[in-house]
Amino acid sequence: MYEFQKFLDEIENLDHRSKMEKILRHIAEKFPGLKREIKWNQPMFTDHGTFIIAFSVAKNHLAVAPELEALNHFDERIKQAGYQRSKMLFRIKWTDEIDFNLLDKIIEYNIEDKKHMTKFWR
Repeated sequence: MYEFQKFLDEIENLDHRSKMEKILRHIAEKFPGLKREIKWNQPMFTDHGTFIIAFSVAKNHLAVAPELEALNHFDERIKQAGYQRSKMLFRIKWTDEIDFNLLDKIIEYNIEDKKHMTKFWR
């Protein structure tokens, strides 16, 4: 996971860093075919040159950005998990449990839905 090490090292709160690392490691292990990249200072995963999911960190939460199509598709599941949603992302508070099943489903959806895409964004 050396692609993300500089990003992780910049997260000062060690608990937050550990939680973010746990998410990134989970995705890297569960989806080894995805490319790990840093773009716009965000760790992200891509597939055949198309965007799949990205993350960012803030004081009170980490943000998950899977694109609007996936957010809309999983809107109810995101709400059921207790996460706050905005137009282009949802937030997981640092104190929240991580719903890895939901993250996996979102990633699987994007991989399948974008398998024939030739552009980075939808």
